[in-house]
Amino acid sequence: MKIKGLRWWVIGLIALATVINYIDRQALPVLWPDIAENLYPDKTADERKGIYAIISTIFIFAYAFGQAIFGKIFDKLGTRIGFALSIGFWSIATALHAFAKGVVSLSIFRAILGVAEAGNWPGAAKGNAEWFPTKERAFAQGLFNSGAAVGGIIAFPTIGLLSVHFNWQWIFILVGVTGLLWLIPWWILVKSPPKRHPWITKEEREYILTGQKNQDLDKDGEFDDGYNPETGKMLRHKESWGVIIASAALDPIWWLFIFWIPIYLNEVYGMDVKAIGFYAWVPYVGAMIGAWFGGLLAQNRIKAGWSVNKTRKFVITLGCLIMLPTLIAMANPGGPVTAVLLMAVILFGFQTAIGNVQTLPSDLFGGKTVGTLSGFAGMAAKLGAFGLTALVPWLTSGGNYTPAFIIGAALAIITMASIWILCPKIEPLKP
Repeated sequence: MKIKGLRWWVIGLIALATVINYIDRQALPVLWPDIAENLYPDKTADERKGIYAIISTIFIFAYAFGQAIFGKIFDKLGTRIGFALSIGFWSIATALHAFAKGVVSLSIFRAILGVAEAGNWPGAAKGNAEWFPTKERAFAQGLFNSGAAVGGIIAFPTIGLLSVHFNWQWIFILVGVTGLLWLIPWWILVKSPPKRHPWITKEEREYILTGQKNQDLDKDGEFDDGYNPETGKMLRHKESWGVIIASAALDPIWWLFIFWIPIYLNEVYGMDVKAIGFYAWVPYVGAMIGAWFGGLLAQNRIKAGWSVNKTRKFVITLGCLIMLPTLIAMANPGGPVTAVLLMAVILFGFQTAIGNVQTLPSDLFGGKTVGTLSGFAGMAAKLGAFGLTALVPWLTSGGNYTPAFIIGAALAIITMASIWILCPKIEPLKP
């Protein structure tokens, strides 16, 4: 049996995993008003926000180390087994939230979820490097990243609707089971990389392998594994640090909204779970469009003859420049409709940039190093998000979120600087 366009089926499944990833992740923020009322009825609003921040920072901290752990797992065991382990454990962890009794148990289940969910990102980067030629990688990464936005769009109204019929414990169980069902088509379809997959057509295999330009270092016409240095040597390249620092600066902007949109709407505008479900999905529409736009723009520029170096820098810079004024405008957005629309523009800019940042490991190194560098970059990104999330309760005391948004604008500037200064030319590196 042969399947035409098999690479698109593979990236489609990875995008679906990302949708499930974000539904699982967003269940806690959306349900937090109900959870806090149930578990902490005697706490004030600021005290509940502090508890939420503790649980969230533990999640990010676990997520950060999960990125590095799963980067190695994917490079050693492959994409097929790596994703099965990642989504299997995170689905079980999501269901376990239903049995939480307080901050300790919630933190434990959230930590397990963080480590397991982290595998989705280095796994996607490695899957992209395996299954797509260089010119299609930014678009494929955009499709995968749009899964995060679609997950947010689906999560808020769906969980808000489920809260009418189920308590928060049952919602966590239902969401967890969804991830386990995803394992069935994944295990059947993704048998091996394209070089050895029995169901890929000869034409598609040739198209993929001949388009992976960083995999013929010896110029003999046979596509090899590319430049795959040991971890220490990889980290001695300034380009690796450009990717790591850009990720560490850019990712906290996303997490600022991922974690705090529901809390922001509840605190600033007094919304309950159902009202949050009505408003909070809007920013993710901007994120979804941005993921497609950033990928398509990069693909279009490369087809037009631009170099990978020029294309990546242009698209990343454009995304950051879109975020800068909008983050500052969030200091005084007015009503909730204006606020969520401004958030949509910010997340549009973020997704325009991040897809191209995430393709940099596969632009620079061979396939056996992509997961490792992606894992380190992801770990740095989550440690940056950890720091900002830990500061948010202090920065936003009394409901003033302006300082947090100003920090977000500064991080966009750091992202641009790290790419332009530390990655003088984005191209396959050599020993």
